[in-house]
Amino acid sequence: MRIRYLIVSAFMLLGYIRAFGQESRKEVCIGFPVGKSTLDTAYGDNAARLADVELFLERVKKDSTLELREVSFCGSASPEGGFARNRELAEKRRNSLERYVRERISLPDSIVLRSEGLIAWERLAELVEGADMPHKEAAVDVLRNVPEFTYDHKGVLVDSRKKHLMELQYGRTWHYLHKHFFDRIRNACVILVTVRQKPVVAKKILVGVETVAPAPTDTTVVVEKADTLVAVSPEPPKPFYMALKTNMLYDVLAVPNIGVEFYLGKNWSICSNWIYGWWKKNSSHRYWRIYGGDLAVHYWFGTKAREKPLTGHHIGIYGQAFTYDFEWGGKGYMGGEPGGTLWDRANYAAGVEYGYSLPVANRLNIDFTLGVGYWGGKYYEYIPLDGHYVWQTTKNRHWFGPTKAEISLVWLLGRGNGNNRKGGMK
Repeated sequence: MRIRYLIVSAFMLLGYIRAFGQESRKEVCIGFPVGKSTLDTAYGDNAARLADVELFLERVKKDSTLELREVSFCGSASPEGGFARNRELAEKRRNSLERYVRERISLPDSIVLRSEGLIAWERLAELVEGADMPHKEAAVDVLRNVPEFTYDHKGVLVDSRKKHLMELQYGRTWHYLHKHFFDRIRNACVILVTVRQKPVVAKKILVGVETVAPAPTDTTVVVEKADTLVAVSPEPPKPFYMALKTNMLYDVLAVPNIGVEFYLGKNWSICSNWIYGWWKKNSSHRYWRIYGGDLAVHYWFGTKAREKPLTGHHIGIYGQAFTYDFEWGGKGYMGGEPGGTLWDRANYAAGVEYGYSLPVANRLNIDFTLGVGYWGGKYYEYIPLDGHYVWQTTKNRHWFGPTKAEISLVWLLGRGNGNNRKGGMK
């Protein structure tokens, strides 16, 4: 008898849940330009979609038979950038949308949910499945079956879904996805869950000799949502990008040189170079002396720069300090005061530069850079005579024009700082 009582009670509870209300969901997504997290109402259809959200919430607020049960905010990013940057963009986009909505409609904190920022792999897979694109089956297989990250037994990241996508058809599949789909998954979404109230009719139900009565009509049935266990992949190690370089133009002129560049984040990097060469032949007074260095700040831009730091177009400003002594058996020219050091009596230059870093192998780039600016400082003319250097005149250098030229071989160092396949990015 007790079992029969429990069974009937369970069916009655189910009936009350159904009678209490009918759940409905409304999802609205807002688009963002590449690399941006500030909500722009003029971008795409954002204005109309945001107006739809406001209208819906106002209608729910005015309708006494509707209850707003849950409001979820989420953000997503396309996968062309680094993992940490993508997650940051997704979270900022989610926060921008939430801030916009809550500034216009009052929402209690108890019904607001937020999901962690992520790359919209599922949405991308759905878009590919519904598209008529070359090598579609291979792309779907990677999106559905290759793990987002793969680690070895030591916990080191060794493979990823993004890497497989970029290697399909020598980059052509990745280029197609970038052109047709990535702009459709750079978004933030709000999911509105409402419940329509319905009257509850109390009835008496006889079970054998026992009487089971439902709760009074003003009773609210509360159903607790069970916790959901979500498998979360461990966050991959934070990427680190740096490069060692040598200017092959200086190498051809027999001037050893080395440079180092560090990526600072958000498309900015800082670079320093040093040169040092000193050759002489006293019997014929042949000198070739130059040493000094420069410091530059770069901003990276363009498609390649968005795909991976320290690659593609860059612009910047630079400053140089150097001394030199050129003499080939005739008149000599010495830049910088004789006996001085680089730091107090050097020539100097400063200007702006433009360059492009071209991937040529997994860890190698070739960087082409040209700088234009001002070169100033003193230089001395002299003549070698009987083992002495006879001073002739002192002049001031004032030069506006090209002061920097590089064709540098760049060795990419750091975690994640590779071009993903032999031959570089296609």
